[in-house]
Amino acid sequence: MNHRFWGKAIMAFVTAILSLAAGAQNAPLKIIVGYPPGATSDILTRIVADAMSKRLNQPIIVENKAGAGGQMANLAVKAAPGDGNTLLMTPVATMSIFPHSYAGQLKYDPFKDFVPVAHLSNFQIGLGLSNKVPANNLKEYVAWVKSNPDQNGFFGSAAPGSLPHFMGLMFAKSAGIHLEHVSYRGTAPAMQALAAGEIPALSTVAADIQSLVDGKKAKLIAVAGEKRSIRFPDVPTFKEQGFDLVASPWYALFAPAGTPPAVIQALSKAAVDAIHDPSIQRKLIDMELEPTGYGAEKLAEIVKSDFDKWGPPIKESGFKPQ
Repeated sequence: MNHRFWGKAIMAFVTAILSLAAGAQNAPLKIIVGYPPGATSDILTRIVADAMSKRLNQPIIVENKAGAGGQMANLAVKAAPGDGNTLLMTPVATMSIFPHSYAGQLKYDPFKDFVPVAHLSNFQIGLGLSNKVPANNLKEYVAWVKSNPDQNGFFGSAAPGSLPHFMGLMFAKSAGIHLEHVSYRGTAPAMQALAAGEIPALSTVAADIQSLVDGKKAKLIAVAGEKRSIRFPDVPTFKEQGFDLVASPWYALFAPAGTPPAVIQALSKAAVDAIHDPSIQRKLIDMELEPTGYGAEKLAEIVKSDFDKWGPPIKESGFKPQ
């Protein structure tokens, strides 16, 4: 064993920890999230920030910079110095989906402008139906759409160019039906439209539809994970219902390009250790999130894998951003 090599590696890691602590004397570590207060991503960020702060012995503040589906936060972190005092918390969309759906318009490069830090959790995408739709599973829903496609062949999502948008299109293709996409400006108006029966179907984050399902104002008929939702154990997956559609969307932390590897290692360890804390895991599970806690290297692999996976179907959809 090369003791000199490992000695230097350990010293670099310790130095990174000390530099983070020293940085706290001047300014707290900031985690920027591209969605408003109260959103799932915001709540997750605050839980993780609190746990990381205790492990780093450094204050952490959360800054909400909503806009453009999360892109404003990405741009803010891209412009920040790579000193370990600014992080981005973002879902899969801004890193692996938007580079395809907003090709040529995106003002950042997910691979050049950011450094992976830690994969925090997965979440579920689901297909919800209005109570006006006489279907309780995918087979019945497809038959209902086919019975009157001009009237029934519509589905909504909270944002154009998002993962739920493309999941809906992929489902339509696999089911042999045409579904016209109806875009809403955010989750709240999309949910209101579904509850009112203005749209028959909504592709959305499964946790977001909880209140409508509990209030008997809508129904969830499928989720897109490899396994069933923690919160909706009675709802089968797309795959269980005969449609080979699987998506594992995620939330993760990134740093600006140029952040030193030793600093990334220290931040990654703090985040991963936080996610593996049983008390944190319980909080995430209560939010319909699947705790993961993967390090920087694994996150980099996931970002690239999802980037490659979603490129072809997005291109095939013909989506053009407005």
